[in-house]
Order: sequence, then structure tokens, then C-alpha cells
Amino acid sequence: MEKSIYMDYAATTPMRSEVLDAMMPYLTDEFGNPSSLYTLGRRSRGVIEEARERIAAFLGADPREIVFTSGGTEADNFAVKGTVYANEKKGNHIITTPIEHHAVLAPCHYLEKRGFDVTYLPVDEYGLVDAADVAEAITEKTVLVSVMHANNEIGTIEPIEEISKVTREKKVLLHTDAVQTFGHIPTKVDVLGVDMLSMSAHKLYGPKGVGALYVRKGTKMVPVMHGGSQEQNRRGGTHNVAGIVGFAKAVELAEKEMGAEATRLSELRDYLIAGIVERIEDVRVNGHSEKRLPNNASVCLNGAEGEAILLSLDMENISCSSGSACTSGTLDPSHVLLAIGVPAEVAHSSLRLTFGSTTTKAEINYVLEVLPPIITRLRAMSPLDASWGKKC
Repeated sequence: MEKSIYMDYAATTPMRSEVLDAMMPYLTDEFGNPSSLYTLGRRSRGVIEEARERIAAFLGADPREIVFTSGGTEADNFAVKGTVYANEKKGNHIITTPIEHHAVLAPCHYLEKRGFDVTYLPVDEYGLVDAADVAEAITEKTVLVSVMHANNEIGTIEPIEEISKVTREKKVLLHTDAVQTFGHIPTKVDVLGVDMLSMSAHKLYGPKGVGALYVRKGTKMVPVMHGGSQEQNRRGGTHNVAGIVGFAKAVELAEKEMGAEATRLSELRDYLIAGIVERIEDVRVNGHSEKRLPNNASVCLNGAEGEAILLSLDMENISCSSGSACTSGTLDPSHVLLAIGVPAEVAHSSLRLTFGSTTTKAEINYVLEVLPPIITRLRAMSPLDASWGKKC
């Protein structure tokens, strides 16, 4: 197949033409700083507030509860650092999981070096957190629980609604990283029961460099970005007007198409996973079989090294990943796969294929055609046999 096949939508999505069209005026003639008082600036301010209302409505939130950020990483940092520093008098204990995105884990490691205590709850073989473990871990010093809505590598959707019942009863704040779910599955904040929710535009066909954090009214936070009074003194810095407008347009489109697209992608996902298992021996399917993102297929193909799989697929014009794009530069095995009990040598054989708006069944069939001979060839070259990492 000469056409390039893109199957890394969990890393980023192509920006839709409708989104670019909505952004263009604010990249050209409508360039006013929204903090300025003259007409050009006020027009920029107006479209920001319209975007805030659009995103808030999608979440079932109040517009004043939306804080625009530079993306999901900043939103996660704001949720973690901003919360614990604002609540230091109450306690210094944070609860999270070992499968979180590094945008949550790195701030937690940073805070541990500065006197905070962090509990990393275990997950089961599918990557699920048990709400009972959350309840047991909470102490009188706990100020924050942060559990992602769905995992970016293996696609498992966490029981956030059950966890929120625990945190509300214990009067502890709950944050969820919803970067992979926002715009793809329902994320109404009152249904989830969360106090904070992170989102990013470029995961739902919007522009890179813009995201937001939902912050429930009354949640104590301190800024982590200082320098101005923007976002009700919660986040300093000149607004990315065009990005925010594009973000809102992407949300508008997602709201119309989310249900039907989730159904379509789920069918493609199941078809691909079944095809891989049928055509290739010794495949481990990662993540939960049902509580899973519609577009995520994650497998380990023992005996074939992940980077070699990716390069071989790239030569066949297929773009995909072995895990999170944010950790693609490291040779370490996936922290997510290790946390769910996958041996390190097996974790090195992981392959993640994630789908989106352009993905077709014909493309899935092409992957199923070229992948098996690639794995056969790589296994023949490997010093490991196909019995999950034992030396030949």
C-alpha cells in the first residue's frame, strides 16, 4: 500500500480543516491581546470566553471552572502542584498510581524530594485501580488523589465514578487526567465526581499547544505559572487565542460525532486484535477487554523487539508506536506494562496501534497482512525464543 497509514492517534491527531478555518482570523487580522482594553483586544477576549463556555458545557461545568493551559502536561502539573501547595496546612500526602502519565508521575517525584509523601496504588493485570485500595490508602494527611480516566498506553478505563464516591466521603480532592478520553467518551464532571480534570486539544483534532484544567468551584489552588492576572489569577501568561478558538471548535465537532465514532472505532479495534491473535502465536493483549478506549489496541509480540517492529512497519508506510510518545526516546521498558506484571523482556516487544477519523477496515487488513511476516522475521533473528523471554 503506497498510502501512508497513520495509527498513532493516542500520540496526536491531525488538525481538522474546520478547526484551522476557525483559527485563521486569530492568526492574522484578529491579533489583539485579550488583556488589552481597546476594541481589538476585547474581541479576542470575547472569543476566549465563548470558547470557555463551549468547553464547560461539554463537561457539564460552569465556565468559571475552566482554566486554559498550554496542554495536558501543564494541566496535570497545575492539578498536582497547585493543589498540594494550597493545602499544605491540611497534610502532605498524595495518592496516585504507577501507570499514570509522566505529567503526573514527575510532579509527584518532584514533591517527594520536597517532603511530600506519595502512595502509588497497585493495579491489577488489566491496569485497573480498586476503589477499595483508594479508601484504605487515604489518611488524615491526604490532600489529593490523582487517577487517570484511561491509560494512554493500554487503553484501560479506570473506575473514576467509584473512586470519587470514596474521595467525597473522605473529603479528599480527586483529579483525573482525561487527556485520552476527553472528546472520545463521556466526561461529564458531575457524573465522574471529580474536582479536577485535565484535557488537551491535540488529542481530538485540535491544535497543539493548548489545553485546559477543569477546577471545581471552591477547590483551593495556587498558580504554578506566575506573571500575570489571566485566568482569574490562576495562570499567568498571554492567552493562545487562536489555539483556544481551535480547541473549542474541535470540542464542538466531537460533541456531534463522539457516539457514532466510538462505536465505529470499537469495531475496528476488536477486529484488529482478533486478527493479530489469530495470525500470530504468543501474543499478549494488554489492557482490559471491555473497559477500554474505543480506539486502542495494545499487544506484546514476544521475541520481537519493539523498536524493530516499529521501523519495519514504518517501511511498510504504517505509523504507530510501542507506548507513550512522550517516552519514545528512552530504552527503558514501559512503566505501565511493568506495573501490570509484564516481564521487562516482554514489555520490550510492545506495540500500540490507535485509530481515528481516517482509519478504515482496509487499512486494518493491510496491517494484518504485513505484521505477521515481520514478527516471524524478527523472532528468527532474536536471541530469545517465543516462550515469554526464556533464553534459547
